[in-house]
Amino acid sequence: MTTALTVLIVIIAGLILAGLYVLQRRQVKFSKQVFLALGLGIVFGLILQLSFGATSKIIINAIDWLNIVGGGYVALLQMLITPLIFVSLVGAFIKLKLSTNLRRIGSTVLVTLLATTAIAAVLGVLSVFLFHLQGADFVQATASKANLAILKEHQTAVKGLSIPQQIVSFLPSNIFADFAGTRATSTIAVVIFSAFVGVAFLGIRKDHPEEATVFAKGFEAIHQIVSRLVHLVLQLTPYGIFALMTKATATDSIELIANLGVFIIAAYIALIGVLLLHTLILVAHRINPVIYYRKAWPALLFAFTSRTSAGTLPLNVEIQTKSLGVDTPTANFAASFGLTIGQNGCAGVYPAMIATIIAPTVGINVFSLQYILTIIAVVTLASFGVAGVGGGSIFSTLIVLGTLNLPIGVLGVLIAIDPIVDMARTLTNVNDSILAGVITAKRGGTLNETVFDDATHVVESTL
Repeated sequence: MTTALTVLIVIIAGLILAGLYVLQRRQVKFSKQVFLALGLGIVFGLILQLSFGATSKIIINAIDWLNIVGGGYVALLQMLITPLIFVSLVGAFIKLKLSTNLRRIGSTVLVTLLATTAIAAVLGVLSVFLFHLQGADFVQATASKANLAILKEHQTAVKGLSIPQQIVSFLPSNIFADFAGTRATSTIAVVIFSAFVGVAFLGIRKDHPEEATVFAKGFEAIHQIVSRLVHLVLQLTPYGIFALMTKATATDSIELIANLGVFIIAAYIALIGVLLLHTLILVAHRINPVIYYRKAWPALLFAFTSRTSAGTLPLNVEIQTKSLGVDTPTANFAASFGLTIGQNGCAGVYPAMIATIIAPTVGINVFSLQYILTIIAVVTLASFGVAGVGGGSIFSTLIVLGTLNLPIGVLGVLIAIDPIVDMARTLTNVNDSILAGVITAKRGGTLNETVFDDATHVVESTL
């Protein structure tokens, strides 16, 4: 009976995937495909859980088969991270008209990302206070074996490292190993290596312009190949989202979600607060936030549903350049740096909230201004090197908790509801990188305000 029901569930899931394929063939708007996949995944997953229970063997077996689609989609996105970062960053250096612009663009982008991350940490702490979550009861709950295994896997990468040692670990000692993603800090190592390659190119362009031209033409060909790879993978997005959301809603206990409901609400309130901060920054720079959000919406929607900053990178850059009027080098710098540095959601709000929740359980006064400032400083430093695909928030939070000498057990409990929070976290991360590009271009006088104000310049997707 178990096998028959498992097969039936897999067949139904297959029919839903076939329906999504038909919509794609009929060229239905990509955003509609993604939203429909999200809704179908949630409904289908809830029906499965209510029918059989989150821990039943039928569900486990069926989801195992469905995870070929969901897990495969995530694996392909992870495959794209390194080449995307490399071609985007090096391409940004190649397109720089004057090397003197490098310092201005790089510093403004980094300051924007890190400053907003620090304020995001403050908002995370305040949200915990607002909902009285410091020392909350769920801190003492017991995590499942599967979630503890996930936590242990991430903890191994940062165990025993101080902040200075973690900073040293960002440096690429073996770039081929980092291109293969063998370390938890491989992503930031690739960013650093790409920056070195870009600076080297600028030197070659100055001293040996002919050789630099040959390199630029060859690299453009590589960029086109990577762009086509991204195009192929992103076509799988509706199927991947359906499978991932079905897994999340079928296997995450409704009772557990209800018990952690206050935490979910608190996290969303803090993340909404960060988006309001972004809006205030736009207004302060005399940029119309209504136009900005209308044009940035396709990237934010994709980030929310796919839960991947890396997968959103091509759309991020295209929206910045074609819809918002940001120059290409600035857009590439902002989008690429935003993948690994200063993610407001995953590396700002979330670690600050977790640290503030746990601290009272070990006798720390979280209302102390000194301790709050310590959390903010540690969170901001730990925001370097966060990967743009699932798991980045766990990695940054483990660094923060380890630095502050706080227990990590609560993370094993919260992993169960992580997909729900991660959607808003990823949207916030992507918005911050787009914001950094727009603000940098505005301050540098390179923002094409004619393109920004033109309602016809809207990019829906890269497909």
